[in-house]
Amino acid sequence: MNKKILKGIGAVIAGFLTVFVLSTVTDLILEAVGIFPPLTRGLFNTNLLVLALAYRTVYTVLGGFVTAKLAPNNPMKHVIILASIGTAAGILGVVATWGKDLGPEWYPITLAVLAFPSVWHGGKLYQKKHGKK
Repeated sequence: MNKKILKGIGAVIAGFLTVFVLSTVTDLILEAVGIFPPLTRGLFNTNLLVLALAYRTVYTVLGGFVTAKLAPNNPMKHVIILASIGTAAGILGVVATWGKDLGPEWYPITLAVLAFPSVWHGGKLYQKKHGKK
């Protein structure tokens, strides 16, 4: 397989892992210190859900930035691929949690809706910082 293709795949995977690892670690820390309830109890506190939405959105923007930075060429193409994967994962999250009483339905829907624009924004921030189009 072409080296550029492998680097492009790696850039998308790195962006995805950035979002996944940072979100998961933050969730676990907030649960360990008693801010979030155990995952098995669900999360129904609106303020805590807004907190989670805020840091996950920041991490998703960062994931787009990482993907753009690592892309061997055409950073926004790679960012759009990551954004599409993130949106699909968000939709799967909505379907997987629907009716499971893990929290209000608006939360996973909002994550899915924000996935694409957040990743895209991260790519645009990279372009702006590095003067790339």
